Amino acid sequence: MSQKAYNVAVAGATGAVGNQMIQCLEERNFPVKTLRLLASARSKGRKLRFHGDELPVEVMDANSFKGIDIALFSAGGGASLEFAPAAAAGAVVVDNSSAWRMDPDVPLVVPEVNPHAIAGYTKKGIIANPNCSTIQMVVALNPLHKEARIRRIVVSTYQAVSGTGKKAIEELVDQTRAMMNFLDVPRKVYPHRIAFNCLPHIDKFEANGYTREELKMVNETRKIMEAPEIGVTATTVRVPVFFGHSESVNIETEKKLTVARVRELLEKAPGVKLVDDTSKNEYPMPKDGAGQDLTLVGRIREDESISNGINMWIVADNIRKGAATNAVQIAEVLAENYL
Repeated sequence: MSQKAYNVAVAGATGAVGNQMIQCLEERNFPVKTLRLLASARSKGRKLRFHGDELPVEVMDANSFKGIDIALFSAGGGASLEFAPAAAAGAVVVDNSSAWRMDPDVPLVVPEVNPHAIAGYTKKGIIANPNCSTIQMVVALNPLHKEARIRRIVVSTYQAVSGTGKKAIEELVDQTRAMMNFLDVPRKVYPHRIAFNCLPHIDKFEANGYTREELKMVNETRKIMEAPEIGVTATTVRVPVFFGHSESVNIETEKKLTVARVRELLEKAPGVKLVDDTSKNEYPMPKDGAGQDLTLVGRIREDESISNGINMWIVADNIRKGAATNAVQIAEVLAENYL
């Protein structure tokens, strides 16, 4: 890591991901000279801790980024579209929303997969952080793609409510409490009850029947892996889990991959932890992924219905590696190699 220190801003500092960005900056000892915490007017007057100090939360506006070197955004797509260009006039923006991900002039980066793409930040001053479910999948699939070239990906996700935000976490708590006490179930965030239920519906439905979340996984995977020819199809499901997304992933490759070779590749892959011993009932679960930055992979087996198929189960903390940690890792590469 560079010995230079940087003026850093966190936009959306009071949200779940913004909070985690601050924690990751501290945990990873990112060289912060000054830290500016930004949020909407609703958070005015709040203070958040960083390295033992209480820092005030400021109301974000177009002038909030003067003197800032790196701005980590997790304030939603609308705020990113409004403020990221202004921030990028003097800083480099790492944006966690979907606003800039598919812009051809904005690199979409997972540091374990395509760190070289960060060099493209000079076009607009913005680097996009991918969707949480996409991040953990490509971390696991990239070494297999390099070895055997992936033709097709079929993925079903089981996504925690924290991916929607703090209000969704609170809704799961409130609904669970209400059901256990035989009370009416409150519902504000999701169109149906999430407690003791699964919703095959994340983000808005498009005309083709897919949700935007599903199409994000399709398009972002191709862009990050620099492989527009890969066939990708996704079904994304919200489940009553607080933290940690899980994915059932099936791939078809050009070259034959044995289970032994897949395990060998994943054991050496950056950011991956193999948890795959069914004789001991060892496989990744959301409770294991929550609170850490590794992507956990298990249940690896050949798909016996096709010649070159592999099934696997992938788990990661959606707030950490799926958002905040990935953004800070991008900032680390940026600081080390480009600023």
